[in-house]
Amino acid sequence: MTIEVDIAILGGGPAGYTAAIRAAQLGKRTAVVEAGKLGGTCLHQGCIPSKSLLRSAEVYHTVKQAEVFGVRVPADRIELDYTRVLERKQQTVDQLHRGLQSLMRKHDILVVQGKGRVIGPSIFSPRSGSLAVELADGEMETVVSRNLILATGSQPRTLKGLEPDGRYVMTSDDALAMTELPRSLLIVGGGVIGVEWASMMNDFGAQVTLVETASRLLPGEDGEVSAEADKQLQRRGVRVLTGVAIDPSTYRAEDGGIAIYADTEGGRVQLEAERMLVSVGRAARVAGIGLENTDVRSEDGIIPVNGMMQTSEPHIYAVGDVNGGLQLAHAAAHEAIIAVEHICGLAPQPLEHHRVPRAIYSRPEIASIGYTEYEVKKLGLEVKTGKVPFAAIGKAWVRGETEGFVKVIADRATGDLLGVHIIGPGATDMISEAALAQLLDATPWEASQAIRPHPSLSESLGEAMMAVDGQSLAF
Repeated sequence: MTIEVDIAILGGGPAGYTAAIRAAQLGKRTAVVEAGKLGGTCLHQGCIPSKSLLRSAEVYHTVKQAEVFGVRVPADRIELDYTRVLERKQQTVDQLHRGLQSLMRKHDILVVQGKGRVIGPSIFSPRSGSLAVELADGEMETVVSRNLILATGSQPRTLKGLEPDGRYVMTSDDALAMTELPRSLLIVGGGVIGVEWASMMNDFGAQVTLVETASRLLPGEDGEVSAEADKQLQRRGVRVLTGVAIDPSTYRAEDGGIAIYADTEGGRVQLEAERMLVSVGRAARVAGIGLENTDVRSEDGIIPVNGMMQTSEPHIYAVGDVNGGLQLAHAAAHEAIIAVEHICGLAPQPLEHHRVPRAIYSRPEIASIGYTEYEVKKLGLEVKTGKVPFAAIGKAWVRGETEGFVKVIADRATGDLLGVHIIGPGATDMISEAALAQLLDATPWEASQAIRPHPSLSESLGEAMMAVDGQSLAF
């Protein structure tokens, strides 16, 4: 069977389904080919299920602290029902999946469930870019399109010698599938995923050891934020080791747990835990998708693109994790819009990576946009900064969450807003205000003139904007 469309999309994650919806809005007949479930990794093995677990962990922690708020809950009656935690996680995923399927029907988007592979020129199409799709029943279908968008996403990276077995050595996918909580967990990798899982498992009551090869946690974030995250995790009982090299050759698994040696500044140490989570980033999914049937180049495991998301074959686009850019669902969705609008003859603006907010859903939350202070200084700019602790904000005291701060970085010469970094309550929501300020090219002074309600956490951002010029009224 052959299906003809204007735009075919390989992959049904945030990049793929966003591209499909935008294409349908612009009047294009569109097909999405997805081997798994519509929604991709983000909905089924990433963003949504992990954040559901993090929310349950946060609630469990809050209940244990209830007496601080005048709510007496006997300690012997506080019980974590992890089966129910998992049920709620799946209910959330299922609800969003149903909503996504409804959106596809609403926009008359064809969803082809099967394993897609790019094919070369054929009697149906004089150029590469069509898709051969193997359906669940073994039948084959061909999707012929004028333009193709590759949105195949990524998969967890592994370490040689520490290949996941799903029992002792886990990827984040495996960790989400755990039906029982381990008593102890060794996390290899102190990036976003590692920090989120360390926070979550600590709140669930596990003994957590978090190791990072770099000299600090969250190497991509501002140095002061990294230091604060490290301090808060250790204060909660997480063992954090940075500048550590794990030796996979020393790994051994036995009934009841794992052991491995690591090299630290103080010498070689043995690390033990019931299970190990390897969270060392994600690799673009480029293998097995038929690139060899095209002139599309792949370099270092990714598909290079230009500012309009075009590959070396102009009618084939690559969006999301597969192109090696920011591995963020919201960045992938924006790239998808750029690709579709370019196909349709519009004039979208290229994505500027420093205008994409980053969010980490640990406790406390972390969010940022723009450049870190280190990056700005590398650019040769002289900066001025404003920093306000949440301990100076009334709403933070009301919530009982006064850890962390808001930091604003501006160009001393021009006053331009260069970066905003938040670690503390509400960070992942408040960063959108900073993103809007940066989009509108507002200076910190201009951003500070917005009147914010009192008491609110958003006052911290306004005060930090004023602190850039030494005018904060709170600190």
